[in-house]
Amino acid sequence: MPSDAPTGLLLLNLGTPDAPTASAVRRYLAQFLSDPRVLDMNPVGRWLLLHGIILRTRPAKSAHAYQQIWDAQRGSPLLSHSQELAAEVATRLGDRWRVALGMRYGNPSIAAALAELRGGPRPCDRIVALPLFPQYASSSTGSAVEELWRVASAGAVVPSLEIGGAFYDDPGFIAAFAAVGRPILDDFGADHVMFSFHGLPERHVQATDPTGAHCLRSDACCAAIVDANRHCYRAQCHVTARALIAALALDPARTSVAFQSRLGRVPWIKPYTDKVLDELAAAGVKRLAVFCPAFVADCLETLEEIGLRARAQFVAAGGEDLILVPSLNASPAWADAVAAMARRHDDGRALPAGSDAPAVPASRAVE
Repeated sequence: MPSDAPTGLLLLNLGTPDAPTASAVRRYLAQFLSDPRVLDMNPVGRWLLLHGIILRTRPAKSAHAYQQIWDAQRGSPLLSHSQELAAEVATRLGDRWRVALGMRYGNPSIAAALAELRGGPRPCDRIVALPLFPQYASSSTGSAVEELWRVASAGAVVPSLEIGGAFYDDPGFIAAFAAVGRPILDDFGADHVMFSFHGLPERHVQATDPTGAHCLRSDACCAAIVDANRHCYRAQCHVTARALIAALALDPARTSVAFQSRLGRVPWIKPYTDKVLDELAAAGVKRLAVFCPAFVADCLETLEEIGLRARAQFVAAGGEDLILVPSLNASPAWADAVAAMARRHDDGRALPAGSDAPAVPASRAVE
């Protein structure tokens, strides 16, 4: 590789429809739910479920939900925040890097982002990919990485690829969320704080347990990271929550961890966010603040599911108010943390002269 060739940084996220319309959502869902890592079932059954039921009923309902959060000028919040983050990180990394954004589903695709980094007057032969999923799940990180390898290996020249791991306990990630959340908590006066993570079917976390005897086998299975649960999404979520409780100096007795967005009739990891909301209201909680630390950019699951629907549910159940703590989006501390993660993959060449990026210790997460 020429000594002056830039390193490519590929930021990976899940994706978003191109527009808040039933037709655009249908295209998006068709791609998303055709992924065997998302609907992990018999291919024939998946096709029948998707085309016989889901794509006939869900697009219109989901389009209505997207319309509640879509910005008339900026479009999809997930896309606009992710693009702004990429621009902020590029500014911090300087000319020795090129930064691109790729979505696992929808646009800009992983293929388009890879082509952007591999083309132009300064092509990147070495690429660092950072999946923007704090906690590992086969249906998010696993799927995005699989697609990246598929696309990258299709060309005549396969680039050098380095892929970042889960960053659920990364000090920069935790500090960035604390920086966003602290003024919200101070102003709102919450009497309880919930950490609501995206849910997964129980079988997905059990599949990451090589022993088959630890994950979901006891109430204390997520109390610490051990060999059996080091890739367990639920255990990593609990680590994130405990780190944020400490960073924000919260009383653990006035916090909850829950899991949202469950679908279908199979068991999903518990407790369920919608159930906990009713329980908290019944217990006398009046002012509830909710963090969603499985997401680094605000999206349908944060803005609509929590910011609108969960708030209405909590108030109807007897609560006074619920506030969604914004996600990291393109906040300065988060852009600093992402740039620091990228620099950990640097090949030893000196940082740009005058760089004042903060040194952030490497995550203890398994790479």
